[in-house]
Amino acid sequence: MQAFQSLPQTFAALGDPTRLAILSQLATEGDLTVQEIAAPFAMSLPAVSQHLKVLERAGLIARGRDGRKRPCRLNVERLSETARWFDHTRAAWEARFGRLERFLAATETKGDDHDR
Repeated sequence: MQAFQSLPQTFAALGDPTRLAILSQLATEGDLTVQEIAAPFAMSLPAVSQHLKVLERAGLIARGRDGRKRPCRLNVERLSETARWFDHTRAAWEARFGRLERFLAATETKGDDHDR
């Protein structure tokens, strides 16, 4: 479970529609500057920068250097960690539902025996 310690911060960052839109934008368009990221949003540049700081603290994006530009890039590894957690959790629930189905099927079969 130690591998998933950063998930609360990741989920908190993902819980905002603007930040999800920024991540989607970076996923489809690649590395972008803050101004390029801010272009489709009806908010100030400082407000977009705040969203980027949250995403960066959560490890979902990284900022690099390209001359005078500081492009933002999606951190695919952090998203992969989140996907692994979902896969792990889904597998556990599927196993539980499988056990429940077998139990219910066995209970129905026993109930049918008593009806005879």
